[in-house]
Amino acid sequence: MTREQAILHATEAYDSGVLQDTLARRIAYTTESEVSTQGPAQHAYLSIELVPRLSALGFSCEVHRNPAGVDLPILVARRIEAAELPTVLMYGHGDVVRGNAAKWDAGRDPWRLQVEGDRWYGRGTADNKGQHSINLEALSRVIAVRGGVLGFNTIWLIETGEEAGSPGLAAFCKTHRNLLAADVFIASDGPRLNAARPTLFMGSRGAVNFELKVRARERGYHSGNWGGLLSNPAIRLTHAISSLVDANGRIAVPGLRPPPIPAAVALALADLEVGGGDDDPDINDWWGEPGLTSPEKVFGWNSLDVLTFGAGDPAKPVNAIPPEASAWCQLRFVVGTDWRALQEHVVEHLHQGGFDDVEVRVGMQAGATRLSPDTPWVRWAAASLERTTGKRPALLPNLGGSLPNDIFADQLGLPTLWVPHSYPACAQHAPNEHLLGSVAREGLAIMAGLFWDLGTQGADLLEQACSQSSTYA
Repeated sequence: MTREQAILHATEAYDSGVLQDTLARRIAYTTESEVSTQGPAQHAYLSIELVPRLSALGFSCEVHRNPAGVDLPILVARRIEAAELPTVLMYGHGDVVRGNAAKWDAGRDPWRLQVEGDRWYGRGTADNKGQHSINLEALSRVIAVRGGVLGFNTIWLIETGEEAGSPGLAAFCKTHRNLLAADVFIASDGPRLNAARPTLFMGSRGAVNFELKVRARERGYHSGNWGGLLSNPAIRLTHAISSLVDANGRIAVPGLRPPPIPAAVALALADLEVGGGDDDPDINDWWGEPGLTSPEKVFGWNSLDVLTFGAGDPAKPVNAIPPEASAWCQLRFVVGTDWRALQEHVVEHLHQGGFDDVEVRVGMQAGATRLSPDTPWVRWAAASLERTTGKRPALLPNLGGSLPNDIFADQLGLPTLWVPHSYPACAQHAPNEHLLGSVAREGLAIMAGLFWDLGTQGADLLEQACSQSSTYA
């Protein structure tokens, strides 16, 4: 059997409707990790839907309790052919964000797969059930074509809490480091650069959410009787925020700015173009760090945004000075940023600006990772994608968004390769989430080619990778 036959066998899963049927069944599981009562759906998705499929492919499976004490189980499935062979750790998440059924267009149900032309609608089609289903189907097709022998070992890690911040995942991976020991990490999540161009990203920007609050007094006071005498928390907070990031989106806090973009990263980003799709918004070229290209701004630099801002009751304004105002902000950052000291940097900056009345509280946070494009694993994967599709793939040293990639890259010490099967306008996390059928079909071909190449080239590739010690940019 040949590589080409493996790819044809994989795309047959799309052409015959097998992938569509599989995804329809998986979308029906209401695995909303932000809803505490959906624990049974998470267990059912792993135990009823995934374990039988993986077991039939020769994997030994075990569903583990989440060490964080939440009912968000974690599945580990292992298929070991020989100890001397390369081992790949694969990842996916079975949970989804809230369905928000009332906000979907008429006739669409988040828990029912609906195909309309090239669009496959349903919650989880893009994030992440569709993506890990493509990878698992492609893997099964390569196993079949190669007579049950892959030529490498495979470990699947499927969590059910990614949309809730992956609670317990870091602790689980630390405890079970030997169980998850591998040579390379390959997974699919997030979007391609655009729908038409295969994409490979090797890390992700980090993220820190932080709250700014000004509480001036216990209650509001009449704006006619006291206006001009009492400080207004909303005005104070507005000016405090404007001291952190200017009117054009440039970060003004030195400690929140990244180091210069490395040469290898800048070279990779020079080949990219952001936006331009039918459903993409128009880019504001004047926004963000001056002197950078759009790809450099989103993949090579930091951004600071206000996510929410509140004072008083916007729905029912009254003639009163509000007693307090608060805002949640977010720093998206690349490798090299002093993000762990964010609170100290922000507090000191506000103090210097005379905003000692602004309280700072850090919330959700995740580290940044980045793998240099100039490494054996990346060069191999890029060549495989191009051989399969005939297209030069977009190489992103890191995704603009955030994933728990620091657990795999930093904690487990793995080179991380992400091959996304979605696109920027997929309505991920929003009503009318969808997967493009054309991208799904190409994704099956890409992953079958990648798995075939790993089985034939993995040993030599592992030797090359071990000889190159500097992998992270």
